[in-house]
Amino acid sequence: MSYVEVPGAEVPIRMWADPASVEDVAMRQLRNVATLPWVKGLAVMPDVHFGKGATVGSVIAMHGAVCPAAVGVDIGCGMSAVKTSLTANDLPGDLSRLRSKIEQAIPVGRAMHDDAVAPDGLYGFRAPGWDDFWARFDGVAEAVRFRQERATKQMGTLGSGNHFIEFCLDESGSVWLMLHSGSRNIGKELADFHIGQAQKLPHNQDLIDRDLAVFIADTPQMAAYRNDLFWAQEYAKHNRAIMMALFQNVVRKEFKKAKVTFEPVISCHHNYVAEERYDGMDLLVTRKGAIRAGSGDYGIIPGSMGTGSYIVKGLGNEKSFNSASHGAGRKMSRNAAKRRFSTRDLEDQTRGVECRKDSGVVDEIPAAYKPIEQVIEQQRDLVEVVAKLKQVVCVKG
Repeated sequence: MSYVEVPGAEVPIRMWADPASVEDVAMRQLRNVATLPWVKGLAVMPDVHFGKGATVGSVIAMHGAVCPAAVGVDIGCGMSAVKTSLTANDLPGDLSRLRSKIEQAIPVGRAMHDDAVAPDGLYGFRAPGWDDFWARFDGVAEAVRFRQERATKQMGTLGSGNHFIEFCLDESGSVWLMLHSGSRNIGKELADFHIGQAQKLPHNQDLIDRDLAVFIADTPQMAAYRNDLFWAQEYAKHNRAIMMALFQNVVRKEFKKAKVTFEPVISCHHNYVAEERYDGMDLLVTRKGAIRAGSGDYGIIPGSMGTGSYIVKGLGNEKSFNSASHGAGRKMSRNAAKRRFSTRDLEDQTRGVECRKDSGVVDEIPAAYKPIEQVIEQQRDLVEVVAKLKQVVCVKG
């Protein structure tokens, strides 16, 4: 489908979703965002659903302002994927050992590394600018600097919630490695701090929703937020890169005889801010649950833990601010999923996938998400499909 335009106070709301299918609270959030005087455009992805301040699955283009709650608390959250030389024929019948080895190599949930992981020498992995990146930690908000040790030990860890590590097969039988994570606790603490700072500012006192508080260009508060925002986005990128290096090493060891090789890693943020230019204007584009899909940009759009995922290539549609969805999108809250579904339902819906099937992940059950195939179909003018993946191992925190 192409987009549907819904009237908004300052800008029209361009929707790659049927407005009638979007929950009322999410539509209200979209209309609230469209009232902000700094907004120059609002694009809505097919995985749209209710979020904090702004909906998940929205692209907000502002001139001279940025809304920290619209970016979200997992700054820089995103995906990484890599195609390997392995095929389905290389896999053992029982994948439980592989899952166990992944969980041993990469801390999940609240766990972290015993010592900080240094990328140099990490199985051939290199991180350009690593020392400079950590040197800049001294410049982030003083309120979170006491978290430095925790931040170093959480680098290269998964977390929980909807974050995952997957071992997948594409339709030709090739094996892919894929993972989803962000800036961990340090990103959340930076986000929470700056959201609180924004809500105190005089120009935000009469907003329709206090979670839409913004920082304005050429102010100390904006400068401080941009500094911390871009640092946290870099943290998230390094975090995924280190996890992928650890994941690749597990696969090398488990499939020694196959002498596994890897294609270049595809990586994309889907909770972040980018400086981009549209219609001759420099804008701050916030993608909250959306990926960049400029012409030729590779991206990753995952489904749920029992369905499948897509590797895509952007078509460069400026009406969406060169964006596409970040996943299937939830159709029910975590609490609603826990009330409605049992571990038996989870077992049924993840049959054939080596993964957790206990009560701790029932809120991630596939039925709590929109159908990924439908989400892809609704954005055929935003991306083209490069590969369809189906997981055979899924690790969750």
